[in-house]
Amino acid sequence: MTALERLKVKIFADGADLDEIATLAKNPLIKGFTTNPTLMRKQGIADYESFGRALLKIVTDRPVSFEVFADDPVEMAEQAYAIAAWGRNVNVKIPVTTTNGMFVGPLIAKLSADGVAVNVTAVTTLDQVRRIAEVLAPGVAAIVSVFAGRVADTGRDPVPMMRDAVGALRALPKAELLWASPRELLNIFHADGVGCHIITVTNDILKKLPLIGKDLDEYSLETVRMFHSDAQKSGYSIAQRLRAAGE
Repeated sequence: MTALERLKVKIFADGADLDEIATLAKNPLIKGFTTNPTLMRKQGIADYESFGRALLKIVTDRPVSFEVFADDPVEMAEQAYAIAAWGRNVNVKIPVTTTNGMFVGPLIAKLSADGVAVNVTAVTTLDQVRRIAEVLAPGVAAIVSVFAGRVADTGRDPVPMMRDAVGALRALPKAELLWASPRELLNIFHADGVGCHIITVTNDILKKLPLIGKDLDEYSLETVRMFHSDAQKSGYSIAQRLRAAGE
């Protein structure tokens, strides 16, 4: 078995390009899909629901996460129930707090108790994971998305926290921990090593999967050849002073 085949963590593709999603949906390595309003805006998507329903026509056999975008808990609930009705394979992403920092635990509890498969997102602390675990219904599927990449961006090592987060969800057999916002291919192995159930991976990182296990001497030689080739193609030159005789 290759290193990739030995992985237990499930790889979800993160993005909002329907053509890319259609291509990735043919890859059995991809076990699910996630998106968010920021990715959709960058892609120029104007109609949220039309996009969501189009995506669900492409992906029918794996979970897909769509996020509410209201900020009031009542409106968030209304959007959550509407999104959940789009398909049986939908997870509804609920930000862990409102924009004023209020923990939305009661909303998460209500949705989970009603059988909505939530994906609690934008989580960055172990305390948030523990508070979420307290309100999830044990018999209902749920995802807790910890933005380990953003934690790493602050100079903190996310690995110990993610390992503890796995433990915080252990009493919930249908809750899965998701490593969100990875910054490099190695994060897939970090997530797998601590027992994360899922990692979301953007297409730029997915393109690096063939590099897993690559011979490093060969990689070094390819790099040397790339630098040399690019210098030659650019026509670079440096004026060289001829050495005088006997110098």
